[in-house]
Amino acid sequence: MSSQDVTQRFIFEHADVRGELVSLNDSYREILSRHAYPEPVKALLGEMLAAAVLLSTAIKFDGLLIMQARSSGPLSTLMVECSSQQEVRAIARYSDDLTGDSLRELMPDGVLAITIDPARGKRYQGVVSLEGETLAESLAGYFDSSEQLPSRFRLLADGRSARGFMLQALPADRQTDPAERAESWNRLSTLAETLTVEELMALDNSTILHRLYHEEDVRLFDGRPVCFRCSCSAERSGNALVSLGREDALALLAEQGGEIEVDCQFCNTTYRFDEKALTELFDRASEHARSLH
Repeated sequence: MSSQDVTQRFIFEHADVRGELVSLNDSYREILSRHAYPEPVKALLGEMLAAAVLLSTAIKFDGLLIMQARSSGPLSTLMVECSSQQEVRAIARYSDDLTGDSLRELMPDGVLAITIDPARGKRYQGVVSLEGETLAESLAGYFDSSEQLPSRFRLLADGRSARGFMLQALPADRQTDPAERAESWNRLSTLAETLTVEELMALDNSTILHRLYHEEDVRLFDGRPVCFRCSCSAERSGNALVSLGREDALALLAEQGGEIEVDCQFCNTTYRFDEKALTELFDRASEHARSLH
């Protein structure tokens, strides 16, 4: 399979059903290279990465899609951000005595929040309990009940590659008869369940669709690239210090021995600010404030 990080949409010409296939290789490995995660955490984080990309393609928006799972179990946090340009970053938090390898073992009372944070407009958030055996089952349950959009997911990751498959019913358009729509969905989703782990991890998208739907009229669109990109920067870190106020920031500087370190939890980049840099930050902020009056 190609090492290209890509997501591809497909539709059925005679049914109100769409789908998406995503493969993540370089971006997934880049995220994992920033942290020494145990193998079970690598796998679940890869599944969530694939899921976030799949969901981001189903929503028409300009901004961020954020998936965050929390639990009181050994894996306390999984968080993935995917922009509308399919730029991804992710992080996990877990206990030192991590045991188990399944979602139920690692996040026994887990809750998943899916947040749409548009560049313009209001944030939207949906929440689902992680009640399924897998993340894919939990997501399907969420869309079936909360969004009234029957959906099926296959999510796989092994620490090197992450793959995702989504099938989703669409509002009535090509098929207006409810019985006909139900029959099409049942047929196409049943065929999707025959996709094996080996096929999803090893085959290219066009071959997968041919294996599953060679008797269907299905159209595969051009792929869209996916890449790792962290949104942290020296400017954003400096703005966080400015928000403390000059007096508190200078006190923090003295407390930390003359240099403040601001770490990005996602990519582990460290931004350092000494007294000179801190003074320049506040001077610029003051000049900007005066220019607004």
